[in-house]
Amino acid sequence: MPTVLVIEPDDECRAGIEAVFGFMDYRVLVCLNPVPGLLRRVEEGEGTPDVVLFGPGALEAGDAEGLDHAAGVFPDTGVIVAGTGESVPVHPRAVTVPFPLKLDQVKEALVRCHGSPRVTPQHKGADEHKGLVGESRGMVRVRRMIEQVAGSEATVLVLGESGTGKEVAARTIHTLSPRRHRPFVPVNCGAIPAELLESELFGHEKGAFTGAISARRGRFEIAEGGTLFLDEIGDMPLAMQVKLLRVLQERCYERVGSNKSLRADVRIIAATHNDLEEAIAAGRFREDLYYRLNVFPVNLPPLRERTEDLPHLVTTLIKRIEAEGRGSVRLNERTVRALTGYGWPGNVRELANLIERLAILFPYGVVDVSELPERFRAHLGEIAPALSEGEDMAAAMAMTEGPAHRLPADGLDLKEYINQLEYTLIKQALDEVDGVVARAAKRLGLGRTTLVEKMRKHGIKRPEDVTDF
Repeated sequence: MPTVLVIEPDDECRAGIEAVFGFMDYRVLVCLNPVPGLLRRVEEGEGTPDVVLFGPGALEAGDAEGLDHAAGVFPDTGVIVAGTGESVPVHPRAVTVPFPLKLDQVKEALVRCHGSPRVTPQHKGADEHKGLVGESRGMVRVRRMIEQVAGSEATVLVLGESGTGKEVAARTIHTLSPRRHRPFVPVNCGAIPAELLESELFGHEKGAFTGAISARRGRFEIAEGGTLFLDEIGDMPLAMQVKLLRVLQERCYERVGSNKSLRADVRIIAATHNDLEEAIAAGRFREDLYYRLNVFPVNLPPLRERTEDLPHLVTTLIKRIEAEGRGSVRLNERTVRALTGYGWPGNVRELANLIERLAILFPYGVVDVSELPERFRAHLGEIAPALSEGEDMAAAMAMTEGPAHRLPADGLDLKEYINQLEYTLIKQALDEVDGVVARAAKRLGLGRTTLVEKMRKHGIKRPEDVTDF
């Protein structure tokens, strides 16, 4: 787990900083004053941190003495200074960010920190690997290909529809590679205006163009020693394709407005949802660049072609929401079975959005098919008989003795199993009596008040126009 040393005397400011780094799974150390003795005491007791962050209260206006102390005690550690306005001191070792901290700005600062091989939270790559879950033939093949290519320096082209997890695959390759301790820098080539893309990739010198008030490092320079991920490469303008091809061939580039060549020690991973061969035929993509990028292609299958992975994906996405403190939700077996018949045009990203939406609508409840958004229920007419048959089988398993009650070989979550069974039987009882709680309670052998409490626990609501009698 990477470590950040937070130097900030104010409790409230320090709490805000700790919250941001805690979200990124950093271990947080605290020091109230940046004097050399205290910093060395931290190093002796906890080891060298991966990054040192000075909060707004740690330095007096314009005073860089504390930064000099930190630079001396931790010479190979990245330093970030968080402050407001012009009070932030400038230091050659420090990267500045505005306070209060924002997650995206902190991540960018971590990438820009110089001389610290672990300032980027590479351990997140292991978490991101969870996006490549599934035991379908397609996903097993993808994981095997990623493991084979990760240790090499080969350029990788990740192909797949939007939402299939192309960036997840790229991050996994980086995490498994020898470059794992250097930055992973993503660039969306389709989201940056054509006139700004060259500066974004290669950087620029002060005065290179109108608005260039200072020199700026490009993504190639930030990714030095690591991996540059060029997402949506198919949307890159032709003029930039020529310049990118030169970098790939000669492994050097120049900042905009400079004639000094810089070495490009980066691994390139590109991705696109477009058919590049079709784009070449239409004159929108250079054939020579395509062959430079397509050294090792990895094709990600769409979710509709691996629906057997959907139950595992649902579980993984729910666990991720829980780990991020954004609540929880459960889908009963009938609902998961129904979702396998949906077309999933947005792939895994669409499934992740659905799970998050359900967690908001039914916090800590169990979602039935009838509670899914309309678009996910539109196809149910075609599979209703199969669902009905499955429900009958589930009921038989729940009510009879024999093999159905044997513990599965890989075990089960007994509490969850009982909760889902209770939910299913309550829903069935309510449906059979048209939502009348008193009658449903009688069928279940419960008191009305007890059933109401259980309905509240499971998030079950009866129709508002039903009269209870």
